[in-house]
Amino acid sequence: MIKRSASRGTIVMVAIAAAIVFSMRAGGRSLAADPDSRPNVILIVTDDQGFGDLGVHGNSKIKTPNLDKFATESVEAESFYVCPVCAPTRAALMTGRYNYRTGVTDTYLGRAMMHTDEVTVAEILSAAGYRTAIFGKWHLGDSYPMRSGDQGFSESLVHAGGGLCQPSGPRDNSYFDPSLLHNGKRVKTKGYCSDVFTDAMLKFIVKHRKESFFIYLPFNCPHGPYQIADEYYKPYEAMNLKPSDFPAPGHPLKGIPKNTTRGYGMVQNIDDNLGRLFEKLDELGLAENTIVIFFTDNGPNGARYNAGMRAYKGSVYEGGIRTCFFVRWPAQLKPGGKVRKIAAHIDILPTILEACGVDIPDGVKLDGRSILPLLKGEKVDWPDRRLYVQWHRGDAPELYRAFAARSQKYKLLHTGGVKPGSTPADVNFELYDMESDPLETKNIAAEHPDIVEKMCKGYEAWLADVSRDHGYEAPRILIGTPHENPVILTRQDWRGPAASWRPKGLGYWEIAVPTGGRFEVSCSSTAPKRPAVAHLKVQGIELTTKLRPGTAEYKFDLIDLKPSPAERLETWIAEEGAAKPYGAHHVFVKRCE
Repeated sequence: MIKRSASRGTIVMVAIAAAIVFSMRAGGRSLAADPDSRPNVILIVTDDQGFGDLGVHGNSKIKTPNLDKFATESVEAESFYVCPVCAPTRAALMTGRYNYRTGVTDTYLGRAMMHTDEVTVAEILSAAGYRTAIFGKWHLGDSYPMRSGDQGFSESLVHAGGGLCQPSGPRDNSYFDPSLLHNGKRVKTKGYCSDVFTDAMLKFIVKHRKESFFIYLPFNCPHGPYQIADEYYKPYEAMNLKPSDFPAPGHPLKGIPKNTTRGYGMVQNIDDNLGRLFEKLDELGLAENTIVIFFTDNGPNGARYNAGMRAYKGSVYEGGIRTCFFVRWPAQLKPGGKVRKIAAHIDILPTILEACGVDIPDGVKLDGRSILPLLKGEKVDWPDRRLYVQWHRGDAPELYRAFAARSQKYKLLHTGGVKPGSTPADVNFELYDMESDPLETKNIAAEHPDIVEKMCKGYEAWLADVSRDHGYEAPRILIGTPHENPVILTRQDWRGPAASWRPKGLGYWEIAVPTGGRFEVSCSSTAPKRPAVAHLKVQGIELTTKLRPGTAEYKFDLIDLKPSPAERLETWIAEEGAAKPYGAHHVFVKRCE
């Protein structure tokens, strides 16, 4: 297996010998000789669905009959943690490592690209003989070699960036009849996005039903924008939902955001699609030995009912980072079981590998541990551990800012920012006894300074450790390779202090040029209202082209680039009479043969 990395401005080739990496042992016995006994795995992740967006978690208004039934057939990890936002969670679940080790710190502006020397669960299982596929949201890099198809998935139907209607995709994209990427090629599909992903998954299952398969089904719903058919959300709208309609432990609802009805409709559509999946597994006789995992990537994207937990997506309070986690495996797991030990996204990869009888690759260091013994209800020695979560906007984490440390009994956190050079004495830490106060209602930090100090030191050591692997330079986008030509640069991955998704944003892309040659650069931008000049700057060369008012598509003269491991590409429009220049929406960089 060959891994390519563009970290720290270099292109590194990492060769992993398959015979060494994948010995496929379990408790000393080889499973390679009996592949028919290996389970299939379907890993389902929904986007911005909250803990309380399920009937089984006390929400009597949302309609999730298939998931509710699935929950009764599963083992549930009751204290399961993820990151406050999506891309960091996805990096951790794919690698079994904290997202800061992988280079993924945030969701956009070049902070959601994973270093490609990271080894994914798909790569490991693929090398072990599994058929691998992803249908939905990847969000760990849109360009070679960071795409899902480059990272272990032989079948890939995904949208770019973090969402269908974001700057990473076509400007006119929609949840209905979406434009998607099938094995790296853009295709126009027919139907609602979650239906499209499910249809593709079911076809894959039928095709590979006699083989071992690993499917990653990361729905992009119920992430906004809240596009859903009337038949799904109108019934919720007719309910005229009020806070009093929901249980009120801990931190009760103070209001109902207007998009709640559409969000519930999107979740109900997912439930319908999962009903189709469960029916197909039964029909094909695959349910017994197929591991189905269901969880969500972070808390709900709004102040919906969240089982009394505090806060929502983006927060390190429980409401932002504690999610449901159900595992169904009829051949091995007893329905209705509960895992009360804390667990997290970093545990998914090692748990799947142990269940499949596949070793962790030599040289790969994980942060997570397999919770399979706990899922099976086995009595095992399970020393206490601490889980760590941190997230805030910015290219790199800041000490003490918006973090949480969780042991089995205690949780230490700080939700806000800090001044540069702050010490623990400057920070108003919060400490909660999670055994007696799981909904974080009483801050006991003042009563237990010794526990605060101990957990704070643990957090400091953790942040220093996870920052060593790659630092926080974004992976570089490779241009001009035969694997992807042209490369499309979007506002999803540009960087800089003025970079944004707003029409007048201005940024740049960190690139690498493995092979020199002649390149064509064309752009799609906001059309200028007055005469303007478009600029291109790379490798010390600057080109310009004049634009007439209303010109949204344009190209520059051909440019010769030298091989280089680290370059910056910038393009902007200077409009007559405008105070500031602004950048392109899409930049197409093509190496001319």
